Amino acid sequence: MSARRVLIADDNEHNREYARQVLVDAWAVLVAGEGQEALELARRERPDLVLLDLSMPVLNGWEVARQLKSDPATAGIPLVACTAHAMAGDRERALATGFDGYLAKPYRPHELVACVESFLGPAAPAGGGDDEWAVDESRLHDSREGEAP
Repeated sequence: MSARRVLIADDNEHNREYARQVLVDAWAVLVAGEGQEALELARRERPDLVLLDLSMPVLNGWEVARQLKSDPATAGIPLVACTAHAMAGDRERALATGFDGYLAKPYRPHELVACVESFLGPAAPAGGGDDEWAVDESRLHDSREGEAP
C-alpha cells in the first residue's frame, strides 16, 4: 500500500519545512508555496488531505477551499485551515466555508500529527521513541526572523 498523501500549502518557507519534517516519515508530502500552486497540485495529484494556510498570495486559502469544494473531482478531499491569525469565530467560519478541520499556528509536532491522523488514520513514526516527531530546527530557515509555524 502506498503512503497516504498530504499537501502542505503555506507561503512561509519555514512553516512548510516544519510541517514537512513532522509528516514526511509517515506520509507522502507535497508542498505548495502559494494558493494557485496549491489548487493546481490538488487537482492534479488528488492528495488524501490538504493543509491550507489561509493567508497566501495569488489565491488565499479561503478561495482555494471554495474552488476545491465546488469541483466534484476534488470536493471529497478533506481540507484543514491552518492560520496564525486565529481570531474569534475563525474556526466556525472556516468550517462553514467548507473546511473539514482547523489548526491554529503555532502548533507543536504532536498537534499536527494528531490532526493528520484524525483524517488519515494512525501512522507509525520511522524512528520511534520519545522524540519521534522531532523537528531539526537547524534545517529551518526563513527571512522573516522570529516567525514560528
